[in-house]
Amino acid sequence: MKDDATSLAEAIREGRLSAVEAMHAALAAAERQSDLGAIAYLDREMGLEEARTADALLAKQSIVDSPFLGVPSLAKDLGGPFARLPVAAGSDMLDRHSAQPDSDLAARVRSAGLCFFGLTTVPELGLSLSSEPAVGPQSRNPLDPSLSSGGSSGGAAAAVCAGIVAIAHATDAGGSIRVPAACCGLVGLKTTRGAVPGGPSFSNHLGGIVSELALCRSVRDLATIFHFASGEARGPYADPHLHAARPGALRIGVLSNFGAAFTLDPVRAAAVEAAATALEADGHTLVPIAWSKFDHAVAASGTALGDIIAVNLANYVDAAELDAGKAERLTLAFIRKGQTLTGQALWTSLDAGIHASRALWDLFDDVDCILTPMLSSAPLPLGSFPFDHDDVDLQIQRMTEFAPLAALANITGFPAITLPFGADASGLPLPVQIMAPMGHDELLLALGQRLEQEERWQHRFPVAN
Repeated sequence: MKDDATSLAEAIREGRLSAVEAMHAALAAAERQSDLGAIAYLDREMGLEEARTADALLAKQSIVDSPFLGVPSLAKDLGGPFARLPVAAGSDMLDRHSAQPDSDLAARVRSAGLCFFGLTTVPELGLSLSSEPAVGPQSRNPLDPSLSSGGSSGGAAAAVCAGIVAIAHATDAGGSIRVPAACCGLVGLKTTRGAVPGGPSFSNHLGGIVSELALCRSVRDLATIFHFASGEARGPYADPHLHAARPGALRIGVLSNFGAAFTLDPVRAAAVEAAATALEADGHTLVPIAWSKFDHAVAASGTALGDIIAVNLANYVDAAELDAGKAERLTLAFIRKGQTLTGQALWTSLDAGIHASRALWDLFDDVDCILTPMLSSAPLPLGSFPFDHDDVDLQIQRMTEFAPLAALANITGFPAITLPFGADASGLPLPVQIMAPMGHDELLLALGQRLEQEERWQHRFPVAN
C-alpha cells in the first residue's frame, strides 16, 4: 500500500483512525521535526477544529465528494490565500495578523476534505529556489538537512517528504512546485495555464505564469487533487480544453543533456535515459531532441521571468503600501528594477516569451511529450541562493543553472510534471520532468503513474498517523 494521502484518507474513512487522531499525529510530527524549518506559522486549534468537523461528517455517514476527508495538510505562505491563515510571504513587509478569505482554489482544496493547520516556509516573496527567509525559519531537506529543500515551495516539500503531512498546497511561478519536488523525492505538476483557478483577486497571478496545486507523495494523490481543483477557473484566461490521456503508442521526445550551456550531473542524465527506456519498452517511440531546440526559449524565459516578477513586485509593494525598507537586500533590488523597467523593455521580454511558446508548439508537431532532466545536480547546500547582494540577473542565472527547464513551462503556459526515478549513491532523488502540449495534463499524469510503477524511489519517512 502506498504511504500517501489516499491511503491515509482510506484509513480515516474506514474508521481505523479518526481525523482528530490524524491531526494530533501531524501536530506531534510538526513539533518533533521543527528543526527542519518546514512550517512558518502553525494554528493547532484551527487544525483540530477542522479535524473535528471531518469526524462529524463521517459520523453522520454523509455522502460527500471529499476524497481526502480528514487528511491533515498545510498551505503555502504565498499564494492562496486560505481563510484564517495569515500569509506573510516570508517577509517582514507583510502583517502576519491579517488573514483573507479563501481564494477559489483554497475553497476547492478544502472541499476535497483536507484539514489545514498552518503555513509552510518560503523565501521572501518567492524569489528563490531555496526557502531561507531572513525572518526564518530556514527550510532544510529531510533527506540531508545540510541541503536545501528547494523553493519557493520548499517548506511544503520538506513537510511532505518528512511525513508531517501527506500532501501540501504549493505554487509554481518559475519551477516553485517542481524544483522542491525534485529536491525531496516528491511529485509535482505545473498545470496548463488556466486549468486551475487563480482568483478572485489574482494577486499571485503574475501575468499568467503562476500555477497553484500541491506537492504529493504519489501520482494518484496528484491526479485526485488535480481532478478536484481544475476546470471553470473563471478567468482571466479561457478554460483550456483538458484532453483525456491519449491511448496507444506515443512519440516521446528525449532531451538528455544541456549541450554546452549548463553542466548536467551524469547520474541525472542517466535517470532520463532510464525513464526513456522504460517507456520505450511499452511500445512508445523515442525521438532524441538536441539542446539547440531549447536554448533560445530557455534564455527568453529567464529574462521574462525576472522582468515579470520585478514589475509585479514593485506594483504590489506600492498598491499595498508596504515598507520596502523592511525587505531583504535582493528583494529590494527586484523592487527597484520593477520601478525603473520601461514598458518597452517589459514588452520586449513578454514578446520573446510568446516566441518561446511558439518554439515549443513547433516541437510538439513531431512529438507528443518531452522527457527532460528536472535539475542539473543534486539539491544544493543551504546558502546557495544568497540575498545579500543587488544582482537580480545573477539570481535568475543561478536559478536557471540549477533548473534550466523550470521557467520555460511557466512562461509558455505548457504543463509539466516531475517525479523521482531512482536515487543516487547518497540516497538523493533522481528526478525527471515531462512536458506536454497545452491541455494534456492527463497525459502527464498517466505517464507519471507508469514511471512510478517501476518503484525506482521509496519514501524514507512514513506519513504521521
